[in-house]
Amino acid sequence: MGGEAGSAAAAAGSEGRVKSLGLVFEDERKGCYSSGETVAGHVLLEAAEPVALRALRLEAQGRATASWGPSTGAAAPAATSEVEYLNVRLSLREPPAGEGILLLQPGKHEFPFSFQLPSEPLVTSFTGKYGSIQYCVRAVLERPQAPDQSVKRELQVVSHIDVNTPALLTPVLKTQEKMVGCWFFTSGPVSLSAKIERKGYCNGEAIPIYAEIENCSSRLIVPKAAIFQTQTYLASGKTKTVRLMVANVRGNHIASGSTDTWNGKTLKIPPVTPSILDCCIIRVHYSLAVYIHIPGAKKLMLELPLVIGTVPYNGFGSRNSSVASQFIMDMSWLTLTLPEQPEAPPNYADVVSEEEFSRHVPPYPQPPNCEGESCCPMFACIQEFRFQPPPLYSEVDPHPSDVEETQPVSFIL
Repeated sequence: MGGEAGSAAAAAGSEGRVKSLGLVFEDERKGCYSSGETVAGHVLLEAAEPVALRALRLEAQGRATASWGPSTGAAAPAATSEVEYLNVRLSLREPPAGEGILLLQPGKHEFPFSFQLPSEPLVTSFTGKYGSIQYCVRAVLERPQAPDQSVKRELQVVSHIDVNTPALLTPVLKTQEKMVGCWFFTSGPVSLSAKIERKGYCNGEAIPIYAEIENCSSRLIVPKAAIFQTQTYLASGKTKTVRLMVANVRGNHIASGSTDTWNGKTLKIPPVTPSILDCCIIRVHYSLAVYIHIPGAKKLMLELPLVIGTVPYNGFGSRNSSVASQFIMDMSWLTLTLPEQPEAPPNYADVVSEEEFSRHVPPYPQPPNCEGESCCPMFACIQEFRFQPPPLYSEVDPHPSDVEETQPVSFIL
């Protein structure tokens, strides 16, 4: 929410009666606020001598603003739009009824405040190239014969997006093909299909990407993937767009006539602003692009829509076919390593001889031969298990055959 408590050194005329004016929140560790939450804190005032004031008030404001000037040489005026989301005014101290001035004695004074954010959804805080969504809390000290003094703190607000909703758990899949060549001198197509398991992710998550790339052209191609942030600003009926790459990953070169598969290649989401989809003049949305650079031709690109949320995936949502297909895909490597007829382990009786058995049996005394029930022991007697463990696995055959191996065999672990 922004560092330490704000403070303003007083410049109250030539007398300098106000030594400092500050504003602190009740919970300085709280990173951000959401709709319906309570914002509380104190305004701190230190007076070097008696201070006359008309009022001490608190203002909380929040608005989205989009604006930019005219392009070079254009006669059109600047474009500007503004939307208000928060406007709160509180009186922290005012003179008694019938009096226009309130006198504060020298020393330190604390004025508590508390207000509730609107219950309707607030838009997430954001600052971009052509606009911003900002919230702030400001304390204003009105003086009778001096300029007003004020101190301001920024208030970080977030509009929560739960990625566990059905719409954001839906997998996204796209396929595209591009012919490579010029006029009738075509060398063949390059095809690309890409899939992500769900549409919604949060900061810090790694997105597994599943892709199939087939290069039937005569050129060497390179597949890549990137997360793009697109900022859209609307003002005075005009639009400005800013597109930024926030993360990327690169695949291996694919030669002519070859194919490549991404079986869950990961791309981690860096700390970015969550998607802003509910503001009418500023929108921030994301996409995951899987694209191929083709020498001498325009790149082939698939863009999969992406929503960056704030409530992480809990893993207990409804399972869909994409998750099942991923499990099959991830487990398929087992069929490549397991032998068709695995060799059974050795029998334990074959590796522990009778001589070893007799050597490790402890010489426990035999129980007395009693006929009555009163002579029976109260506890069962359990012998200690002292058999040797099975032998360690070895590549040396303990029973070699008569046929001698002529080709050396080596194992790399």
